[in-house]
Amino acid sequence: MERKRGNQTVFFNNKPKIIGHYSIVGPKEGKGHLRKYFSQIEEKDDFFGQKTYEKAERVMIERALDGAIKSANAKYSDVHLFMAGDLLNQIISSSYAARSFDIPYVGVFGACSTMAESLALSACLVDGGHFDTIACATSSHFSTAERQFRFPLELGNQRPPTSQWTVTGSGADVVSIKGNGPRITSATFGKVTDFGINDVNNMGAAMAPAAMNTLIAHFKDTNTTPDDYDLILSGDLGKLGSEILIDLMEDQGYKLGLNYKDCGQMIFKRNQNVLMGGSGCGCSATVFNSIIMKKLIAGEYKKVLFMATGALLSTTSSQQGDTVPGIAHAVVIEGVEK
Repeated sequence: MERKRGNQTVFFNNKPKIIGHYSIVGPKEGKGHLRKYFSQIEEKDDFFGQKTYEKAERVMIERALDGAIKSANAKYSDVHLFMAGDLLNQIISSSYAARSFDIPYVGVFGACSTMAESLALSACLVDGGHFDTIACATSSHFSTAERQFRFPLELGNQRPPTSQWTVTGSGADVVSIKGNGPRITSATFGKVTDFGINDVNNMGAAMAPAAMNTLIAHFKDTNTTPDDYDLILSGDLGKLGSEILIDLMEDQGYKLGLNYKDCGQMIFKRNQNVLMGGSGCGCSATVFNSIIMKKLIAGEYKKVLFMATGALLSTTSSQQGDTVPGIAHAVVIEGVEK
């Protein structure tokens, strides 16, 4: 069968299905708006029974993957590939978690866009007939990200008004040609975009231009408009980044209406001292795999455009005064086929 594709968008003939999902978060996230939707909340502390925050993040991925496979009523032997990534150097959270499972592993990095990136790549491989079932996951942890990208936690630095709070959480999905669940119908791969932002405490502004480019490419490739979706969901632009995206899109002739939301603004409450909202790989992963998946399965959403955004910086690039490039990948997920 001939495969239709746009400049940046691929369309899936076989419409791979998300047959299992799981979300796990820390105590702060569990006190936010989405408490009743998460699969698991660690109420005690964000160590998850480990001695370091880095080891805690690995445990989150392990639990998320285990939960997603059980949610799919599957066994580990049914999963033919595990695809994951995170924010830590050399994606050690994902790679160290992968050693606990007897599953072939592919590590990916898209910063905070990793959830959408892994879903898109999994759908490509499943739709192409290369694998029947793939599990994908990502995570972030406030304490590991802060001390890697900004300052030691012990300093207690005052955070500027544009900063966001890295979500402590992990989300996982099982994508398969078999079974039933919300269907991935297309994926738009973004381009690296840099508007010259060099403030590591203003990720929303750095990522918004990439989100704009991916959204415009998607609408052109698919011949759709924002009104064709029940929900357009960005990953973690936060309050400022979302406002910038709305303005940028309007300048290009696209009006984002009430059906546009951002995971970074959804996860926390205003009184939780998170300034511009949530961020991190775990932000979009946990929001998508909690309230969004539940509403897709329930039929409340028929068609969702899920676009996770990432800031492609490193500690080295920041120390050298480099600007912060952004990336955004998008997948279209439609409700369960009746």
